[in-house]
Amino acid sequence: MTGPSAADSGSSRTAVEAPPPYLVSRDALPEVCATDPLRMVFTADAGGRCEVFTWDARAAAARQVTDHPLGTFHGSIDGDAHVWWFEEDTHGVGRWKFQPFDGGPARDGLLGVPAGPARGLSVSRAGTVAVALGDAEGTTVHYGQRGGEARPVTRLPHHATLTGITAAGDLLAVSAQARSTNAVTVLRTDGTRCAVLSEPGGALWSLGFGSRTGQRDLLLIREWQGRYLLATWSPGQPIVTHEWCAFDTEITGRWCPDGRAVLIRQDRHGRSILHRADLTARTLTVLPTDPGTLLDASEHVNGDVHTLWTSTATPPRALSTAGTPLPSAARLAPRVPGVPHDLWTPGPDGPVHTLVTLPEGTSAPTPTVFLVHGGPADHDRDAYDGAVHSLVASGFAVARVNYRGSTGYGPAWRGAMTEGVGLTQVADLAAVRADLVARGWADPRALALWGTSWGGYLALLALGTRPGLWQAGVAVKPVAHLAHAHATTTPALRALDERLFGGTPQDLPEVYARSSPHTYVPHLDAPLLLVAATHDVKCPPGQIREYLDELTTHHKRHEALWLDTGHDGYDGRDHVNVLRGALVFLDRELRGRPRTTPTAPPATRRGESVRPTGDSAPAANGTP
Repeated sequence: MTGPSAADSGSSRTAVEAPPPYLVSRDALPEVCATDPLRMVFTADAGGRCEVFTWDARAAAARQVTDHPLGTFHGSIDGDAHVWWFEEDTHGVGRWKFQPFDGGPARDGLLGVPAGPARGLSVSRAGTVAVALGDAEGTTVHYGQRGGEARPVTRLPHHATLTGITAAGDLLAVSAQARSTNAVTVLRTDGTRCAVLSEPGGALWSLGFGSRTGQRDLLLIREWQGRYLLATWSPGQPIVTHEWCAFDTEITGRWCPDGRAVLIRQDRHGRSILHRADLTARTLTVLPTDPGTLLDASEHVNGDVHTLWTSTATPPRALSTAGTPLPSAARLAPRVPGVPHDLWTPGPDGPVHTLVTLPEGTSAPTPTVFLVHGGPADHDRDAYDGAVHSLVASGFAVARVNYRGSTGYGPAWRGAMTEGVGLTQVADLAAVRADLVARGWADPRALALWGTSWGGYLALLALGTRPGLWQAGVAVKPVAHLAHAHATTTPALRALDERLFGGTPQDLPEVYARSSPHTYVPHLDAPLLLVAATHDVKCPPGQIREYLDELTTHHKRHEALWLDTGHDGYDGRDHVNVLRGALVFLDRELRGRPRTTPTAPPATRRGESVRPTGDSAPAANGTP
C-alpha cells in the first residue's frame, strides 16, 4: 500500500511523476496493553524502514523503540506494558526482545533460546512467556519467566504456530496445518497434552484464549460443510460449536474484554462486514462501518472499538468509537485518482469477481495491468493499494482478479482447482482479460501481468501457457520451478504444495511439471521483468537463477533485478527500486516510451506500506 502525498493527488496522467518522500509501515492496528488501554505499540516509518514505536494516548505521543538496519516488523505489548519485538536477520532468523514501556535496556525475552524464525509469542498476565521458533525440521516451543531461563515445552516435526496462552500462564495453544496434520494442540507448560482438537473433513483454526483473569476458554473457527462457524473449547469439555454464528465466507475474530463476546471480521466479496457475537445471549449484531475493507478490528474496555478502515479511494484510517487518539501516518493524499468498478465474469465454477480501476476521463480502451495477488489463500480487496494508485495516476487501468482459490468467496471457491493448480487461476485471468477487452475497457494490444510471490508464479505461468494474450510481465520473488522450489523452500510452504498437489514432486512429477512455469519457457513471447531476492527462503533464489538461465538459452527478452533481502523486506528503498523499475518497464513495453530514469511513486502490495509523505512522525487520529 502506497500513495502520493497531498501535493501529488490530482487527476490521472499518462506520464509518471517525481516521487516525494516515503513512509513504510504495517497495515495493522496498534496493540493495546490489557491493563492500561491508553498504552499501545505499533509499527511505523523510521527513515524509510519499518520500526516499532510506543504510543501514549494520554499525551498523543510516540516513542521509537527499535532502530534495526533491516527494519523491525513484529511488535507487541504485554499486560505489564513491556514492549516486545522480534530482532531478525536477512533470513528471518532472530530472537524476541523486550523493554519497559518508557524505555530502558533491551533484554532477551527468554534466556538460552536459540535463534530461529518467529512462529509465535504469548505473554500471560502472570509475566510468563511462551515463544515458538522454527528450523528446517520443525518447531520448538519454549517457556519461562519474562527475561529468565527458558525450558523447552515441546518439539513438533512440522511447521506450527503458537496461538495463545491463558491469563494464568498454565495452558498453551499450538496450531499446525501440515500435509497430514490439521489440529490445535493444547499443552500444559510441562509439555503434557491437555487436548488435541481437530476437524475431520474440514479445518480448524485457533484464535487464542480469552484474556480475562481466570478465563481458560479457547476461541476457534471451524470450517464445516461449506460454512465457517464460531466455536469455543474449555478444559475437560468438548468443542462447543455456536451454530447460530455461521458464515458463508472467511472470518477471523478476537475476544472482547468481558470474555463473553467476540468481535468478528468477515471477508466477503472483496469487502468487510464487522459483527459482534454475544456468546451468552446468542446474538449476532452487525456493527456499522462504511463500505470498504477493515484491515484490522479490536474491542477494548468500555466498548471502545478500534478499526483500521480503507477503500480503493481512501488510504487506511485508524478509528476509535470512543474518540481515543490513535497513531496514523501523516499527510496522506486526501484524494486518490481513478474510477472503481466491480466486474463479475462468468466462469465454470461461478462468476469471477474483479476490482477494476480506470483512469479518470478515459473513454477509449486503455493500457491495462493485471495486479495478481499471492497466496493463493488471499484475495484482493476494496482497499487502498499504492501500486494501483501509482499505475492509475500514470494512465494505466488496473484489474485485480479474485480467481478461483481466493479467500472471501467461501470454501468451494477456495478449493476449486478444476483445471489444475495454477492453470485454473490462469484460466480465470484469461477470461477476465477477454471480458475487459469485449467491454472496450482494456486495450488488447497493451496488457500486462504483475504479481508477487504466488502472484508472480501465476504471472510467469500465464505468460508461458497463454502466449499472445499479454504484452509484458513483471514477476517479483516468484516460484519459477515448482519442484526445485519445493526442495529448498520452508517446511510450511512444502506442506502447502503437498496439500495443493496431493503429494510431493517425487510422487507426482508430471503434475508438478504441468503447473510449473519453467516447463513453458520456450513458448514465452512477451518481455519479462523478474525481481528476485538473494536471501529469499520462501521463493528461493536458486530456482529463479535456473529460470533466468532457461530464458537466456531460449533467447527470451528479459530483465532481472536482484535485491539483497529476504522474501519479506522491511526497507522502503527496495520497494522503491522495484516499483520504479516495474513502472518504467511497463511504460516502455505497453506504450512504447523510451527507457528513462524511473520516477513513479512506488508502493507495496500487502502487509507493509510505503506511503509518500511530507512528515514521517506519527500523528494522532481519533473518530472522523
